[in-house]
Amino acid sequence: MIPVQGVAGQMVAVLGLGRSGLTAAQALREGGAEVVVWDDGATGQAAGEEAGFELRDLTRQGALQGVDLLVTSPGIPHLYPAPHPAIAAAMKAGVAVDNDIGLFFRSYATSDWADLDVEPKVIAITGSNGKSTTAALLHHILIECGRPSQLAGNIGRGVLDLEPAHDGEVVVLELSSYQTELARALTPDVAVFTNLSPDHLDRHGGMGGYFAAKRRLFAEGGPDRAVIGVDEPEGQFLAGQLSGSLADDRVIRVSSGQKLATEGWCVFARKGFLTEWRKGRQVASIDLRSVPGLPGAHNHQNACAAFAAARTVGLGPRAIEAALHSYPGLPHRSQRVGEKDGVAYVNDSKATNVDSAAKALQAFKAIRWICGGLQKEGGLEALLPHAGAVRRAYVIGREAEAFALQLKGIDVTVCSDMATAVATAAKEAEAGDTVLLAPAAASFDQYDSFEKRGEDFAREVARIIG
Repeated sequence: MIPVQGVAGQMVAVLGLGRSGLTAAQALREGGAEVVVWDDGATGQAAGEEAGFELRDLTRQGALQGVDLLVTSPGIPHLYPAPHPAIAAAMKAGVAVDNDIGLFFRSYATSDWADLDVEPKVIAITGSNGKSTTAALLHHILIECGRPSQLAGNIGRGVLDLEPAHDGEVVVLELSSYQTELARALTPDVAVFTNLSPDHLDRHGGMGGYFAAKRRLFAEGGPDRAVIGVDEPEGQFLAGQLSGSLADDRVIRVSSGQKLATEGWCVFARKGFLTEWRKGRQVASIDLRSVPGLPGAHNHQNACAAFAAARTVGLGPRAIEAALHSYPGLPHRSQRVGEKDGVAYVNDSKATNVDSAAKALQAFKAIRWICGGLQKEGGLEALLPHAGAVRRAYVIGREAEAFALQLKGIDVTVCSDMATAVATAAKEAEAGDTVLLAPAAASFDQYDSFEKRGEDFAREVARIIG
């Protein structure tokens, strides 16, 4: 655990007692703070009491009296669509509000670092899609290349649950917009921006607010190097803001699908090949087509971002290439869960929005597509141009019929539940087909999470393939 610095003798309130909230409370206590906690749910309250903390209903008038700092969990709204009552009270009273990411960045470096031969580094990764795969892939590359590394944030462990820094270690953080938007300290050594597509717009007050939340990772802390996906205007804008010129190698531009041969430092993938250019010449090339854990152009973009980040800490192209081939992939992200009679079954339950589902649909040739769930804003129209490989869609969810009506030009079977969808797709599939779960929707109409949805898919596939 990383004790929080600068809070000794202060009273700190923690709102939200899930994984990150409880860990933050414990790290604050380790740092010498007097900690009170609150969660709106009975389960969270019980967890707080069990951990030995004083429960205080932070929504009551006067509950923040004497509190120096309020630390909130990322899932709790602090501005849009409306701030949580405790956060609104804190802002009105002038009480500082932070989250565990901000506490981490103010506490990770210590005086003990003077005894280390190689100073640790933090690489933080954000973006709409691919950040989990990019973070996990980078962590895998580092370990395979012999660099000590820990993985945390929006994936794996809470940031304050990490071990204190080791000599030469690289901490890899996946950070969501919820986490970057509020953190009072954001000081990574290397920051990575994968891409941007509409998501969480109600939470951020629109697309501009969503991009602004991501941009804070680069604007607040001034990383030594930035890896920027430039396939969208926002990434191009961000790269331009951070670099003094095209030759400024503090920014590494990344793309999937377009050549970026400039005077600067860039990494791009085209037709399955990753290429690194620096100072006007090619310095590395990797064939990604035979990397089993990274199918499709969207994963090639993730490979480019992870490759670029690994290069910033001194790893060589050939060592990175070898590590790419041993990457097993992440659960629920283009995860191959089985094969029978020439039919592959792929779990991409994490494809919860139109953009990520479109990228999954472009990764395979003959698709039996399982989709549906709780729709997000914007409808499915933007997805349809990318559905040319779909032989038939099998729609699940409580509003399956309404979802199916939007799939214009696609053969559709309304199945409602996962068991029916998998069984029907498997029965109709032919050798060479891929039965792909890429919902293009949230899971909460039928499941507690996208993970539960993906696990249900894998169970049904296991029944089919025996």
